[in-house]
This record gives sequence, structure tokens and C-alpha cells, in this order.
Amino acid sequence: MKYLILVMLSAFTALLCPSANAARFDVRAFGAKGDGQSLDTAAVNAAIQKAHDAGGGTVVFEAGTYLCYSIHLRSRVGLRLEHGAVILAAEPNLAVSGEGYDAPEQNAWTKYQDFGHSHFHNSLIWGEDLEDVSITGPGMIYGKGLSRGNGVRALPVGQFIPLQPGIPPDVLAADGPFDFPARPDIISGAFGHPSARDTLPAGVGNKAIALKNCRGVTLSDFTILHGGHFAILATGVDNLKIDGLLIDTNRDGMDIDSCNNVRITRCSVNSPWDDGICLKASYALGTPRACENVSISDCFVSGFVEGTLLDGTRRRQPEHFRGGPMGRIKLGTEANGGFRNIVISNCVFEHCRGLALEEVDGGEMADIVITNISMRDIVNSPIFIRLGERHRAPETKLQGQACRIQISNINASGVSAEHGIMIMGVPGNPVRDVSLSNIRIAFAGGGTADEAARTMPELEKGYPEPHLFGRTPSWGIFARHVSNLRLHHIQLSAEAAEARPALWYEKVDRLKEDGLECWAPGKMVPAVRR
Repeated sequence: MKYLILVMLSAFTALLCPSANAARFDVRAFGAKGDGQSLDTAAVNAAIQKAHDAGGGTVVFEAGTYLCYSIHLRSRVGLRLEHGAVILAAEPNLAVSGEGYDAPEQNAWTKYQDFGHSHFHNSLIWGEDLEDVSITGPGMIYGKGLSRGNGVRALPVGQFIPLQPGIPPDVLAADGPFDFPARPDIISGAFGHPSARDTLPAGVGNKAIALKNCRGVTLSDFTILHGGHFAILATGVDNLKIDGLLIDTNRDGMDIDSCNNVRITRCSVNSPWDDGICLKASYALGTPRACENVSISDCFVSGFVEGTLLDGTRRRQPEHFRGGPMGRIKLGTEANGGFRNIVISNCVFEHCRGLALEEVDGGEMADIVITNISMRDIVNSPIFIRLGERHRAPETKLQGQACRIQISNINASGVSAEHGIMIMGVPGNPVRDVSLSNIRIAFAGGGTADEAARTMPELEKGYPEPHLFGRTPSWGIFARHVSNLRLHHIQLSAEAAEARPALWYEKVDRLKEDGLECWAPGKMVPAVRR
């Protein structure tokens, strides 16, 4: 009788929770070796296809190193990376016909964002027009053979070319000379956005995971090392959960582009050469689509030398490229569709750039709430809010909007003297309705009278990055073209003497200060109001 009851309970549980009894498909049963030497791509894709054909299931990677080119996700299929399992991105051999990653698909809109954002199939793991898919750990994805956008492959983990004295390299130049001898047109010239320099030939992969137009996606509890241009690129993905990942990579950590209903929780992202967690709203789908209803919570971002978050040493490189290590949380730059209903909370920044909110392509950035952020060793503006008119979109002349932004409970120390808090609209189009409250920031200080006298450029059509504006003429807050700015219980301090004013307000209306304290050694320069 007891046995019969157990059988009935098991059957009832299976009806309520079918995933608990979902079929498991071990890639070794399909011919995968897992020895790190044999190409396992065909076996892995065969297992995924079999699970899909069976109506769904979990494709399992037991302990081993699985050398692969492009892996094709399918609906109702999950990948499970067990302890000791590594999916290793193979190095492409372009001299051998057909040996490499899937070719980048055609995209008529590629000129409105960089090459990496415009293509998805040239990835280690990719899926398009799917539903109910997952990748779960605790194993690892190691993008050893992926490109960062500067050649067939990137330099090994943690390596980049020696810096030339006084000329730190940009993101791509850190990999050294270009290795496309058949493409002399992309060998020289400064990197811009977009740029032919990051265009890759068929067979080269530049993303660890790429997802396009998918629904119901879970990425949880695994590690990505050396993920290429993007460790994760999700474009047009709705109902996306990213939880418990550790990403230690050589360019972007995760880019969430034109997605809806996204939860990013308990992730650690180290990305010294590009952004850590980045929301975007590009034109890669051929239409403006908002990135909205997103929450980012309990995450850590940093800009240590690649690989040193994973091994625990957290080593710092004294010189990086222009502007210092990145590794931050950012909204933008691609922003055709805008950002709506975004919450960022309980996050930690260390040895990286500060929080950046950028709307420069004609969309609306509205209803943004950021709270409970701790920052240490920040190399540029701790809070950067920028409304511009770059308009990288087809035939758009719409003015973007940045409004209803609340930032509270921020504690930052060891902040560079280069920039204070920066809130900047453009002439005739201000940033509106910004509230900063319960904020304490300790800056390095040391600004000069010449810096206080400089004129900040507008750069409304330029790339929105604090270091491109030069050192701000104030050390605490620089606000220009802002309407309805509320500053409540803010403490700003400078460790070294400052010849610059703490505060600079230019074309700011409806300003309210309540409990604002600023101090630095030596004589304080009065606030500037214009």
C-alpha cells in the first residue's frame, strides 16, 4: 500500500512539475569526447536537436573540456554544465574550408551600431526566435578562441600589448596589430562607433552567448571567462532571468539590448576593457524597441586585470586605455528605443568607471530608480547623466528625453579628481526631474585654477563619455541644461586642496538644495551659477 501511494505521489508530482522529470541527453552519448582536443561541435548540436525533437529536455555536459565552434540553441532545451565541465571556444582555422564559427548573418541596419551588436550567429552559443531555453551551471564557458573585434582571436587571458609612453591604447588597439592582411582598409585609423575596424570575416566568432528575439530565457550559476566582444548579448529577449553568474572577460560582460522584463541578480562581472552590465536599445532589429521593465540587483562590477577576479587576486593595472578601466553599470550608448522603468539596487562598484545614464539617439530615458550603491576606487564621474543629439538612427530628428530619474543612498570613496557628478542636457533640451538624495562621495581633489577657468565643450553630437569632456571646472557637481534638479542630504569632500568650485550650475532652473555639504582643504571657492 505504501509503495502504491509513493507511485501515485510521484506521478502527481510529474504532472505538476514536468521539468523535474524532463529527459536528459548526455553529449557523450552523441559522440562528444570532452578531452579538449577533439571538436565536439557536431555531437553537442546533435544532442540539442534530439532533445528538441523529443519535445524538450536537458542537454548535459559532465566533467570534461568540450572544444566547440557554434552551438545552436533550440526551444524547450536547456544546457546543463556540471562541476568540472568547460565549453571551450575553438580557435578558427580560416585556411581550412568550413572550419570555424557560423558566418555573421545579413543585417540591413548594421551602420547604426557596431558590428558586434548587429550579428548573432558568429558566436560560440547562439539562439534566435526561441522560447523556453536555459543555460545553467556550475560549469564554465571559456571563450579562448573568440575575437574581441580586432582580429581572428584576442590575446590570451589578461594580456595586452605594452603601452606606448603617454599614449594608452583604445579598446581594440590593446590586442596589437591587426591580423587581416587581406583587409588593408581596416588596418589603420582611430576606432569610432561604428567602425569597419571591428568587422570580422566568416568563420570568426566574437561572442560567448548571443540571443535574438527569444522569450523565457534563464542563464544561471555558471562562469564565463574571456568572452570576446560580448560575454552575453541579448537583443529583443523578453522574460529574461540572469542569476548567479561570474563573468571575467576582455570586453563587454553582458549587453541587454531592447529587452523587456529582465531580472539580473547576484552576478559578478569583471570587464576592464569595456562595460560590465550594460542596457541598450539599438536599431539592430530594424525598429526602435525600448529596453524596459528591468531590475539589476545585488551585483558586483569591477575593472581588475582580466582573470584576476576569477582567481581571487584582483590585480590592478595602473594604466589602461583612455579613461581608465571600465567595468561599470551603464545605460547606453545605443539608445534609439529608449529606457523605461529601470531599477538598479544593492550593487557594488570597485576599480572601474562610475554609473552612466546616456540617452543620445532620440529615445526616452524615463522612470529610472537607482539606490543602495557602494563605490570604491572610481576613475571618472561617479554619476554621469547625459542627454545628447548623436541620433544614430535612420532619418530621425527627434529630440531625446531624459526625465524622472531618482538616485539615492550612494556611498563612494577614492573617486578621481577628473570629474564630479555630471548632469548634462543640450541647449534647448534639458535633462528634467532629477533627484539625488543621501549621497556621500569622497574625491581625490587637487584641481587647479586653470581647470576652474576652462570652458566645458557641449559635444552634443559626440560620443558620451566623461573623459572626452576633459576635467570638469568644478570638482563636486557639474550641471548644465537641467530643469527641476533636487539635491537632498549630499556630502561631498576632497582630500587635496581644490582651486575649483565644488558646484557648477549652468542654465539650471528649478534647483532645490537641502542639506548639501561640500568641503576641501584650504580656501573654498564659491559655487558657480550661470
